[in-house]
Amino acid sequence: MRTVRFYFDVISPYVWLAWAQLPEVEARTGARFDLQPVLFAGLLQANENKGPAEIPSKRVHMLHDIARWAMTLKRPYAGPPAHPFNPLKAQRMCAAIDDPEARRRLAGALIVATWEQGRDLMNDAELCAIADDAGLDGSALLAATEEKVVKERLRKNTEQAIATGVFGVPTFLVDDQLFWGNDRLGFLETYLAGGLRIDKAEIEERLARPRAADRKNV
Repeated sequence: MRTVRFYFDVISPYVWLAWAQLPEVEARTGARFDLQPVLFAGLLQANENKGPAEIPSKRVHMLHDIARWAMTLKRPYAGPPAHPFNPLKAQRMCAAIDDPEARRRLAGALIVATWEQGRDLMNDAELCAIADDAGLDGSALLAATEEKVVKERLRKNTEQAIATGVFGVPTFLVDDQLFWGNDRLGFLETYLAGGLRIDKAEIEERLARPRAADRKNV
């Protein structure tokens, strides 16, 4: 069984759209997705970037795009009560879990709770209830979000992702190949089947070509 590392942050609707497609992808490929919590804000900061919800025109487009995806995938779509929101506690709760299957269960429950059920992941009572309903100890996990080791684990997860070349979520890592976005799952499937093998020498040659223009900072 191949393992695909799935970098996620519950703040992203595209993480939800990827999560919705995982069962079918896993059934077709035999791969298993290992969900790794990171902070999207940390990825953005490291790459001097803004999230789509921080750019007015992108935010409008994103809301239309998500609605179209939800209709296509036949998933209920409520969306969180506010967006962007602070996902820190939810991500730390996931980082507090060592067992990959339990971590995946909580991550999926949190993702569905906010995007399909419209629940508030900045509310401690909601976080506890979602974890409890997933068969976990919500109170213990919420308390763990204040532990230094858990804070450090999430920070290191994010730093490791950045070092690997991750700049957004969802991102999938298998072998040394990164696939970014729920709309790249088809490429990932083809890669797992032995296709889409890129000539690394060609990529390196293209990367070595000089930049001919740069946009001025404004």
